Parts: sequence; structure tokens; C-alpha cells
Amino acid sequence: MPAPKKPKLAVWKFSSCDGCQLQLLCCEDELLQVADAVEIAYFLEATRAQVRGPYDISLVEGSVSTPEEAERIRKIRRQSKILISIGACATAGGIQALRNFKDVDGFINAVYAHPEYIETLATSTAIRDHVDIDFELRGCPIDKGQLLEALSALLNGRRPNVPTHSQCVECKLMGTVCVMVAHGTPCMGPVTQAGCGNLCPSFNRGCYNCFGPKETPNTASLSAWFAKLGMDQRSIKHFYRSFNTNAPAFRRESEAHDKT
Repeated sequence: MPAPKKPKLAVWKFSSCDGCQLQLLCCEDELLQVADAVEIAYFLEATRAQVRGPYDISLVEGSVSTPEEAERIRKIRRQSKILISIGACATAGGIQALRNFKDVDGFINAVYAHPEYIETLATSTAIRDHVDIDFELRGCPIDKGQLLEALSALLNGRRPNVPTHSQCVECKLMGTVCVMVAHGTPCMGPVTQAGCGNLCPSFNRGCYNCFGPKETPNTASLSAWFAKLGMDQRSIKHFYRSFNTNAPAFRRESEAHDKT
């Protein structure tokens, strides 16, 4: 009796730094188990070998920033049974979405000697803004534990168990003293989804919102606390304009402070 075919896994890159793809390679001890459970059909970070689709699972890193990418993601969606967007670029446009607030043509004309050769979109947007997705993993970069959980869950026909609560819950569970209450350090933890393992607060630094907005974030309340800590409108705006600047909740709150 022939062995059952392994599910085909493809990993795709769009506008990004490759950091989220590399998290799969950083799984180290678990990587061989992943490779044994799936057929890695397309993953240029790891191998030049390419297997034609369709694919059972596609992991997509990066934002859609060019006309070519807008067309390519539609093609990948048609070839993929399950499509997962991974990382802040793929789920919220990434740091490059700062262009969404400005005149992109002005940047191109200022930077490039021959702007007529540059083909780009006016915005950098998430994968879900262009095609339907089946799941998303947040983070800059994503957490390898959450990646393994997502792959395990989807290969076994269940929904991944990824937290949607705030970073503050993680601080409480880890026994980390609140840096905003104890030291007056501005922290995005109350509105940021957990996932980093309580990294920055455990080193007495405020959260930088690497994992994007948590479920139903009260950004207006947090901004009011920032103002009480002495932050001006421009500084508050910039707190929301980082890795997940185009996430709807963060974009709206940043625009509410966009006076400079």
C-alpha cells in the first residue's frame, strides 16, 4: 500500500525583510518534524527546489506594495487550499505602510535619479486587503511557537490556539511589574496582542506593539494616559505608527493626533 501523500507547504515572500520566513528555519529542533510532516514545495529561503501547485498550505510574508504583487497574491490564493498571512507586513502593511500617510510620488522623485523606472503602489497594504485569508499570525517577527501551533492545528483539522488578549495579561502571568504604573514608562501593552513572550516589559521597557492591536483595543483611553505622562500629540501619534501602522485601530488613533 503506497504511503499517503504529504500536504504541500509553500512559503511566499512579498515586500518584507524575510524575518518571518526565517522563523520557520529557526524552529531548529522542531524543523525536522515539520519537514517530515509536509512536503516543502516552495520556500526559496531554504531550497531552490520548486514543486508546482496546487498547495495545501501557503504561508505569505510581506505586504502588497506593487502592481505585480497585487496580481501575484491573487494567483497564489487560487493555488492554495489554506492561506496564512504571517508577520506585521502581511497582516498590517508593515513599517513600509508609513508611505500611506504621505505622497509616494514625492518620495520617488526625491530619492531616485530616474523615477520613471519605478513601479509601485501608493499604499502598502495587508494580504487580506486583496484576497481572503484563512488565518493570520501577528508579529515583527512572528513567534515560532505560534507558527508551529498554527501548522500543527491546520494539519490536524483544528483552529490554531493563538491568544488575542493584551500584552498586559502576559505581564501579569509572568509576574512582571507594570512599567507604566511603576516607572511612568509609556507602554503599548494595554492595546497590543500578546505573542512576544513578554520580552520588552521584562527588561523594564515599554511594549512597542510588535504584535499589532489586541481584540477590541481601547486606544483612546491609552492615549489619554500617555498625555498624563507628559507626551505631546506628535509623540503619541508616532507610538502608533511603527510596525503595525496601518492596522485599522492604530491608524485611526494615530490620525486623531495628527496635528504635526
